[in-house]
Amino acid sequence: MTGKPCDECENMKIALDTLGCKVNQAEAEFLARQLAEVGHSLVSPVDEVDVYILNTCTVTHTADSKSRHLLRVAHRRNPDALLVVTGCYAQRVPQELSQIDGVSLVVGNDEKPHLLRLLQESGCLSSLTSIQEDLALNYHLALKTRAFIKIQDGCSSFCSYCIVPLVRGREYSLPVEQAVSEVSHRVDDGYKEVVLTGTEIGSYNHNGVDLKGLLENILAETDVTRLRLSSLQPQEIGSELIGLWRDKRLCPHFHLSLQSGSGAVLKRMKRRYCLSDYQEAVALIRALVPDAAITTDIIVGFPGETEKEFEESYQLCRQLQFARIHVFSYSRRSGTEAARLPHQISAQVRKERSQKMLALAEESAQKFRRQFLGAIMPVLWEQQSVDGVWSGLTGNYIKAYTRSDEDLTNKLLPLKVV
Repeated sequence: MTGKPCDECENMKIALDTLGCKVNQAEAEFLARQLAEVGHSLVSPVDEVDVYILNTCTVTHTADSKSRHLLRVAHRRNPDALLVVTGCYAQRVPQELSQIDGVSLVVGNDEKPHLLRLLQESGCLSSLTSIQEDLALNYHLALKTRAFIKIQDGCSSFCSYCIVPLVRGREYSLPVEQAVSEVSHRVDDGYKEVVLTGTEIGSYNHNGVDLKGLLENILAETDVTRLRLSSLQPQEIGSELIGLWRDKRLCPHFHLSLQSGSGAVLKRMKRRYCLSDYQEAVALIRALVPDAAITTDIIVGFPGETEKEFEESYQLCRQLQFARIHVFSYSRRSGTEAARLPHQISAQVRKERSQKMLALAEESAQKFRRQFLGAIMPVLWEQQSVDGVWSGLTGNYIKAYTRSDEDLTNKLLPLKVV
């Protein structure tokens, strides 16, 4: 293993990149906090670094390609730096990543929670135990708008196209007390918004407490200003759960993965709901939380998807008027059932369908945003661009922009939408 000898490992400059879902973001944030608290400096990947850590995704072949590209760029930029790879790609094919020039350590999801200890035991990082308050404080000041907390991991659904159950393992739910404590700590750190995330947070259950019970505990026992959920399944939507959104601290934003608007394709995907379930969930949300943003994921070009089935999917997405549609071209993942299905769709057809769905996604997003022209909405301001424009998010996930000479970082302020 390459890297600096142990006597040079204190106060190292460490860059942390992450790809993929909000679960990865939560895990990267946890690791960053650990590194800052033992005295290491967190820097940008474009800076001179001693250690570069990449938290990978492997949901699509594009995600794999991005990971390899980032590692090669990091090695060219800092040829003497220690390159560490973790995450889902590292879990799936560690040997493939270990062969990339400069990569010294590959750590799968199983060992990701212990990455700091592994680095210390390998001699790559010092085993400092005293918190250096100034560095820890600087970390919190730099990252105090939205905090990601992983409350659940693993998936047992085994949808036919999805590699996630194979790289995330058995389902696990964070104890209620620990989840509430994590939220309280992030509030104390200065975060105004907390995002609860997981591979399948709707399946959260710890000692009989489900997601609804967890939310009730967090709302009752913390002073969190805004609480957002990362993703739910339509079969998990019920009036009792959605009724909690009477508390305005819950962000009116629901991400419900549709994946296909064709019933036949949903069956081949082995999703655990039918189209009527999905439509009823959307109707319930809009009845109880009228200003809510409903966002979704769509896969185009699934094996065997006919023109008629794609058109069914397209028309349902148009009908449901999503606030955002994340469009994915089907990516064949070795080890999944769908990879063995006949009638794989050509790259050209997948590209054409993706472009058509993306155009609808933009049209739907604009239509959703226009509903709020003239409205006054609270915005959590996050950062300022080089040309002086501030950006932030409304509770229902609209990206807002303004100009101001004031420092708006982490301020929740009303904005008239124009």
